[in-house]
Amino acid sequence: MAEKTYADSCLCSIIHDDTVNKVREVMPEEEKLYDLAELFKVFGDTTRIKIICALFESEMCVCDIAALLSMNQSAISHQLRVLKQARLVKNRRDGKVMYYSLDDDHIKHIFDQGLLHISEG
Repeated sequence: MAEKTYADSCLCSIIHDDTVNKVREVMPEEEKLYDLAELFKVFGDTTRIKIICALFESEMCVCDIAALLSMNQSAISHQLRVLKQARLVKNRRDGKVMYYSLDDDHIKHIFDQGLLHISEG
């Protein structure tokens, strides 16, 4: 186990009230931060990331996504439900077939920023 060093903790006894107050004023509300954390949790599953990646290219039905990812339709349906609840995908019905697509362009931006971040290191 690593030893704790002095650099691991703040040794000053002065609280910089001006800095604390300035940051406190611009911090988002607790509920918004909770919602943001929940959104990022959705991105924390490889299968969901693969589905999002596929939907960048084309609107797809569950059968097509299952074939693409070599998974069963039930597992894909479950992940699509999670993505839909998080408002990352939307669906439309054409006869008996349900097609899925990305909900909006924000998803691609979030995804691209994540890829850029991990590619920098």
